[in-house]
Amino acid sequence: MRKFFQEIKADLKFKTAGPGQKLSEPSRVPKEKPKAEAAPKPRQGPTDEAQMAAAAALARMELKPKAKAAASQEAIRNQVRKELMAEAAASEKRLSEEEKVVTSPDEDGAAALSVSGVYFICPLTGAVVRKDKKEKHLREAIESYFSVDPVAASIMEIHTFNKDQEKLRVGVETVAKYLDNICLHPEEEKYRKIKLQNKVFQERISCLEGTQRFFQAVGFETKTLPVPGQETTEEYYVLKEEMLTRLEDLKAYKEQLLSSQPVRAQLDRQLCVFKPSLEAARFELPNDFYNLTVEEIKREQRLRTEAVEKASMLRTRAMREKEEQREMRKYNYTLLRVRFPDGYILQGTFYAREPVSALYNFVRGALRDDWLPFELLGPGGLRLTDDNLAFNECGLVPSALLTLSWDAAVMADVQASREELPASPLKPELLCSIQTLS
Repeated sequence: MRKFFQEIKADLKFKTAGPGQKLSEPSRVPKEKPKAEAAPKPRQGPTDEAQMAAAAALARMELKPKAKAAASQEAIRNQVRKELMAEAAASEKRLSEEEKVVTSPDEDGAAALSVSGVYFICPLTGAVVRKDKKEKHLREAIESYFSVDPVAASIMEIHTFNKDQEKLRVGVETVAKYLDNICLHPEEEKYRKIKLQNKVFQERISCLEGTQRFFQAVGFETKTLPVPGQETTEEYYVLKEEMLTRLEDLKAYKEQLLSSQPVRAQLDRQLCVFKPSLEAARFELPNDFYNLTVEEIKREQRLRTEAVEKASMLRTRAMREKEEQREMRKYNYTLLRVRFPDGYILQGTFYAREPVSALYNFVRGALRDDWLPFELLGPGGLRLTDDNLAFNECGLVPSALLTLSWDAAVMADVQASREELPASPLKPELLCSIQTLS
């Protein structure tokens, strides 16, 4: 019996593994193969910006041997549009790609934007550019015109890119005085020379962008001349001798400089028409409507500080309304929708400080019969009767849905005089591109 139990005990020892013992040979895990080195990325082609710059350079080379065009607004538009054709095409392509990215809902199901951004129309080329590309496009357009009419282009540069209006006024008047002296005293050499280190010249003219190119364009050249009674030399602008026979041109340049206005891009309304929708009051705005300038950021900080100080104060209704109005002024743009009685929706982008009359004109321009009288009602049925009131003063920022109401008596007469009324009061060309709110 003892032998029997000993055999069972030995058998159990064989089948049960103690600590550190191995029952069987462990399975070997195959080693991972070393990853192959990534193949070198193919060299990328030139960027859109590089292609645009190259196209512009080629266009300018083609224009150089051509005769100068007349300095009219139409000539400017035609020439600049031709030279910037490549840039405009590339810009439109990039714009469409941006809109596809911005306006399409993301994978998480976020709502599409109500508008892809704030856009402007360049008065020189007619191109539509986004807000952050506006000044760059204007610079390119004006730069392109230097090969056609350098005087007109330099004047555009002076009036467009110098933001301090008082400095601009003083500088322009000083330049005009220099030209006046030459025209009044062409025989006196001292009036045909301008010392570049002169204090008045430095403080009033040299600090302005575009003035150097203007002097070169109207017939001055830079020369280093000896200072009378000294052994040193100074740099001067000296009028070329041939310009003395073209004093009438100098007078015309002076008048053009004094009367010109800055080149300003026009806000693109981005007019859209939508089918009747329950989503009419829902807005998803891009950052363009909320971006603040440095001055606006400082103002916001000051307002927050004042709000903390006034938090413990008992404010009257007038005080609260004043603060609400100040809050509205921080917006630069507003997206407005007008719902017609048939449910169709008209949408446009406006400056927040534009008057209500701009919206009435916008709606009237979209009507098939623009003489029909109507009234616009804001949120809550507020009647917009004061045409001079700004949108931010009416609380219509940064977006709002308004309702259009026809004059009942006039519409009754119209219905009685027509056998068949049109399906919609909007222009047929607008209905052809009607969209659906998502």
